[in-house]
Amino acid sequence: MEEPSAHDRPPAEPAEPGAPAAPEASGAPEAPGASEAPGTSLPPAEGDETNILPDDQTRKRRRQRNGTRQLVEWVVLVATALVIALVIKAFLFQAFYIPSASMYPTLKDNDRVLVNKVSYKVHSVHRGDIVVFSRPKDEASNIKDLVKRVIGLPNETVEGRNGHIYIDGKLLNEPYLPRGITTSTFAARTIPANSIWVMGDNRPVSSDSRVFGPIPISSVVGRVFIRIWPPTRLGIL
Repeated sequence: MEEPSAHDRPPAEPAEPGAPAAPEASGAPEAPGASEAPGTSLPPAEGDETNILPDDQTRKRRRQRNGTRQLVEWVVLVATALVIALVIKAFLFQAFYIPSASMYPTLKDNDRVLVNKVSYKVHSVHRGDIVVFSRPKDEASNIKDLVKRVIGLPNETVEGRNGHIYIDGKLLNEPYLPRGITTSTFAARTIPANSIWVMGDNRPVSSDSRVFGPIPISSVVGRVFIRIWPPTRLGIL
């Protein structure tokens, strides 16, 4: 059976008075956001920076706060580094420069070395160590600290004869001395307890225990363990 055409269909009955009108169908799509609840704000459109960027006054205050914070951080950093450096110098390590040629060629004039201040708090002084110690009162020098090599230990007898050092009557082997260097003759001396006998490697020019006698171990600042300057002579001692 054929479906009646639009012309053949009966006209629609008029709506009763007071009845709500049916929504008229529309083919147009619903606008975006039309279904959102009232009062819901949309994000600012792209390029609208009115409410995003701070004003000049706010930026100025931020710069001031950042500058103050950076200044405080630098002050704390410098103060911390200074405290650490003082602690290291007082208790652990200290740098010294070599003021003379008395330890040549092991140490040359104006070399820089690091001294370990902890070594002799954990073990005794060893023969052959290079040490920094406070200048003895009998030493005619304006240098506060001297650097020499440990030759004799407490209660030993040290003597210089035939160009060599003898400890308790036995020849001391000294491989650190330059070829041709000899030691001047001096009478046998017994080193007191808690004292050591020190001498420079450059025996002809060194003023050492041959001049001012044994030194107390308590006057030793520490053990020289590394040469740090110049870079071409960097090395463990």
